[in-house]
Amino acid sequence: MRLLTLREYGTADRVALSPIERDELRRLVPSLSITPSFGADECYDLRPGSFVGVVRVGDLAIEIRPKLPIDRLLFLISYTLDRRRWREVEFDLDPAQSLIDAIVPGFVAQVRRATRRGVLQGYRVEEEALLTIRGRVRFDDQIKRRFGRFPPAEVRYDDYTEDIEENRLLKAAITRLKRLPIRSDRARHALRAFDLTLAGVQSFAYDPRQLPEITWTHLNERYRPAVALAKLILRSTSFDTRHGQVSASAFLVDMNQVFEDFVVLALRDALRMNERTFPQGAATRSLHLDHRHKISLKPDISWWSGSRCQFVGDVKYKRVNAEGVLHPDLYQLLAYSVAANLPGGLLIYAAGEDEPARHDIVHVGKQLEVVTLNLSGSPESILAQIDAVASRVNSMAEVSLSPSAPPA
Repeated sequence: MRLLTLREYGTADRVALSPIERDELRRLVPSLSITPSFGADECYDLRPGSFVGVVRVGDLAIEIRPKLPIDRLLFLISYTLDRRRWREVEFDLDPAQSLIDAIVPGFVAQVRRATRRGVLQGYRVEEEALLTIRGRVRFDDQIKRRFGRFPPAEVRYDDYTEDIEENRLLKAAITRLKRLPIRSDRARHALRAFDLTLAGVQSFAYDPRQLPEITWTHLNERYRPAVALAKLILRSTSFDTRHGQVSASAFLVDMNQVFEDFVVLALRDALRMNERTFPQGAATRSLHLDHRHKISLKPDISWWSGSRCQFVGDVKYKRVNAEGVLHPDLYQLLAYSVAANLPGGLLIYAAGEDEPARHDIVHVGKQLEVVTLNLSGSPESILAQIDAVASRVNSMAEVSLSPSAPPA
């Protein structure tokens, strides 16, 4: 096995790749820049983007490590998965571990905790042709398929079973993990142990882009952290076997999305708001830059009082680089401020991407503020920074409601 370690947004020069390896890497990791090395045949310069994790193509394994310490990334992930019990998520915090090897122990612990009192059961609606009547007869299907003759009977009934969505998600995530290049024998054994636990659950291949939403009640609440982590695993894994015997797999987490999700949820908690008042991506809200409502805008963070927007902001893990365009992030924030008719807006970067600043914009009278979050400190220090940003958000929202602010 050839092992190559890359760093997020760092360049590795003159990496020997076969045509199949090159093409599979381009399919599995679109954010990975692969350019021919100058003066070397079948060698390439590799530069990862915002996706970190592990990729395997045949006997080549590539680990893409994040810029921030692995335990800080795991904190961001665990807080987003379960804000009330993030301290209980038992990831492997060995800094030498790959991201997938660090996540597996936490997932195993959550699945064990969820199934400690037995595998969750619930009702599923089943439709079958049976020799006896069970539940309700589907008369339309009975006529179409059986021409009204009995038996069999086309019936619909509720079945109390372990084969429910929550368990299917766990089993699907376990199945995907077992196909990934996990180094730890202990972790692989722990995953195989769930085969017996979830034996009564159907294997289901989910589309990572369309994972089912679970309604949480006191009956299934114990499954919430495990299911949330299972969804992350399902969204982050991919496989490709287009080239015969060459197998390819990847577990990749988008740092842009991790950072945005964390900041939005942590600010919402600090401000004691709900999803409707402080939505992510202006979900269920309408914000337009033009009178004809042709230019729709979706700020990462916004604060709404009824139908009025009283704060807008944007969250960027990495500064956007647009060829030929200077300061695209500030232009975007300015558009949000104009559309919401607010005195200004807030741009939140990960530390190192920019310096804190305030920009007074000419002619339009808007003030754009830039703040940064240092993610290298302890979880407590990161949350303290979030509290400071929340205080600033609150102040900006109050200014928007003052008599001197522009009318809505």
